[in-house]
Amino acid sequence: MDLTVLAPDPVLLLCAVVLDGLLGDPVYRWHPVRLMGHSLTGVERGLRRAGLDGYAGGCMLFLVLSGFWVGAIVALAHFLNGVHPALNWIYQAFVIYSMVALRDLCRHGLAIERAENLEGARRAVSMLVGRDTSAMDAAACRRAGMESLSENAVDGFISPVFWYTVLGLPGLVLFKVISTMDSMVGYRTPRYETFGWCGARLDDLLNLIPARLTCLLMAAVAFVLPGYSGRKALSVGWRQHALVPGPNSGWSEAAAAGAVQRRLVGPVWQAGKLVTEIWIGAEDDPEGGQAGDLRRMCLFVVATCSLAVFLAVLIVAVMSAYR
Repeated sequence: MDLTVLAPDPVLLLCAVVLDGLLGDPVYRWHPVRLMGHSLTGVERGLRRAGLDGYAGGCMLFLVLSGFWVGAIVALAHFLNGVHPALNWIYQAFVIYSMVALRDLCRHGLAIERAENLEGARRAVSMLVGRDTSAMDAAACRRAGMESLSENAVDGFISPVFWYTVLGLPGLVLFKVISTMDSMVGYRTPRYETFGWCGARLDDLLNLIPARLTCLLMAAVAFVLPGYSGRKALSVGWRQHALVPGPNSGWSEAAAAGAVQRRLVGPVWQAGKLVTEIWIGAEDDPEGGQAGDLRRMCLFVVATCSLAVFLAVLIVAVMSAYR
């Protein structure tokens, strides 16, 4: 087996990112991530029928999904390469393009800003976050969008790019399998507390390095972009990342709050109950959610992701030169 067929390619990565920027995430029945979701549902059903609905079942779910999807996508790449290398190149570009989602992330975020009324903003927010939107005012809706943009920049874009850079096509597919598991079964509910443990913990593990790199990338971008603060991105990211639940999401959210010089989060309601009133950001900065704040966050996230791509392409190009 020729492993160079699966190795990261700087031109492939760049073309895939450009396609995402121009077209957004492709919407069609046979989308790889959608198919992963369908297969997860089927495998979960089978495991539960077999009585494997705890930790063992969740681990088995990972082994089955990762083995099938990594194996299938890699096998097809080798087959197409045998037919003609150009077919494999086009195929891999399309797979990578299907597994990064920056344009759609920005589109969903800006839908909050473009909403004609508060109800429309709440509907747009509900597409991004799981919190109770009924008690949210316009500013809270915008803050939630800003937080979602900064958090999902990691698992929706920078982490896929990172794992493609490190492990090529198999690494990217493996990451998307785990990310899909986390989004579908990684909940702390009676149904998924144990069954979803494997997916949730693996997702934490694979986002560990990219989340912290994103904090540094955000600080670097904020030092250059006018109106942003690299100093606050570093200090707030370092001091306040642990205020956000989970081991990873706080790094990008806190860094972004410092960078755009707005305080984020604030009162959050869940099932009619106030679950937190924590604010992240510099104490002397105004509350986020003002008109234009979402667009500033979107610009900042795009600039951060662009820097990540530039560095990834540079690293892969150097690695390719020495292969």
